[in-house]
Amino acid sequence: MKKFVMLSSLTDRGAKTIKVKPERIKEVNKEVEKMGGKIISQYAILGPFDFLTIISAPDENTVAKISLEISQRGSVKITTYPAIDVDDFIKSIKEN
Repeated sequence: MKKFVMLSSLTDRGAKTIKVKPERIKEVNKEVEKMGGKIISQYAILGPFDFLTIISAPDENTVAKISLEISQRGSVKITTYPAIDVDDFIKSIKEN
């Protein structure tokens, strides 16, 4: 499984939902698993983003589908980046 970093920002609608029902965060995590991903870790953060989530998925298409599905609900905006294990990165540099 590949790893990805998802940075998300709540919309006004999403912030209201979380205020009333904070456990909604964990419910979304279960939905991610049904779509083929797995939440490895998740953090509430300060700054321009509200959450940092490390997710594993079989490929980029799966994580793009997850991101689109969640974003289209209007509660959150998501930015996703592939994450490369540092040891794998070093190995790839040495191979070239």
